[in-house]
Amino acid sequence: MFSSRATILFVCFWFNAAKASSFYDNPEQDPLPLEDTPEDLYNKWNFENWKSTSHKSEAKQWAFSGISTFAHLNHVKCLVNRDVAFDIGIIGAPFDTAVSYRPGARFGPRAIRAASSRQTPFRGFNPRRGLNPYSTPLTILDCGDMPLTPFDNALALHQMTSAYQTLNSRSPALRHPSWPHPKLLSLGGDHSIALAALRSLYKVYGQPIAVVHFDAHLDTWHPAKYPSAWQGAQSDFTHGSMFWIASNEGLILNGSSAHAGLRTRLSGDGWEDWEDDERQGFLRITADDIDDFGPSGVVERILERVGTEVPVYLSLDIDVLDPGICPGTGTPEPGGWTSREVIRILRGLESLNVVGADIVEVAPAYDGAGEQTALVAAQVGYEILTSMVGRGLKEMGKEAGDGGSGSVGNLGGKRDEL
Repeated sequence: MFSSRATILFVCFWFNAAKASSFYDNPEQDPLPLEDTPEDLYNKWNFENWKSTSHKSEAKQWAFSGISTFAHLNHVKCLVNRDVAFDIGIIGAPFDTAVSYRPGARFGPRAIRAASSRQTPFRGFNPRRGLNPYSTPLTILDCGDMPLTPFDNALALHQMTSAYQTLNSRSPALRHPSWPHPKLLSLGGDHSIALAALRSLYKVYGQPIAVVHFDAHLDTWHPAKYPSAWQGAQSDFTHGSMFWIASNEGLILNGSSAHAGLRTRLSGDGWEDWEDDERQGFLRITADDIDDFGPSGVVERILERVGTEVPVYLSLDIDVLDPGICPGTGTPEPGGWTSREVIRILRGLESLNVVGADIVEVAPAYDGAGEQTALVAAQVGYEILTSMVGRGLKEMGKEAGDGGSGSVGNLGGKRDEL
């Protein structure tokens, strides 16, 4: 047994010896390194110590650090900065005053961005597609949020339509005939934002747009299906009627669109909702259908209906998933698909000519502490981006995994034509 005095001497000796060579020693900071060049500061503090072909304008972050942007992409207020060119823009639409049940999706963009934090450009390689969507010649930016009023739905719709038109009508960063306009991935917001997006895409592409619609609900309902003695023109615009409005405006390619994941109840006592949906030209795939022909069968039926050449708007309401998996949504319907099934189907649709997309109805107030719903939404965004980028590179004659010489997240500037 050591005596108390011997023990104290041993501890002091060990502490002094360890202190002399401990990795806990801090570097000397006297004098402070004021002589550091900008390059030194960049190398020290911009997390650049990893192998990458990306341009240095792209900031690197640990998953848990940094300002919250989608996948740590560079943030530019694209609506304000006209000279900043991009190929894909992530745009938030924090609007939820056209809902019929639970509000809260105005906080969806913020929640999805936070949940995407484990996606980083230096750990973004998608093995199923053989590419990292964040490090290719295509420029992807987080364009921030549209400034939308919560007090006037007619004005908000005008703001959204104007914002989409402003961004969609620009020239992309990487000039190529197969990519004539920038593409937008919208983070909702309630589902009514799709009407504004379709109005803009119709003008930009000069033709009706096919819609591939993942949802528990039809969203092709006649506005009168929400009965009220106080009906007004503005009340026609809801998150359940926007495709009805778009169809009547000629924005949707009748006969080349599809619903996936349906399990909604219908109005009244009969099949009138389905008949109205058929007149608008949608193929209906129900949630139960996946039990009969599986995810690959869902993919096959969508591709057979839509094809791979027509411009497509891909619209995913998070309530297509079962509320046991994704509770954070405004109109939950039990009996939905799993996240694995939805992601598998999305991966099978990578050959679609997607010119715009949205992820909507994420309402984080009803989500769990583990951000289940927002995490699925962020993964859906990653899969959509991967497919957009993969098809684009293929059409441009680029190898999907070569990384190219460009920079995802580059702050802009025009690129040479391919």
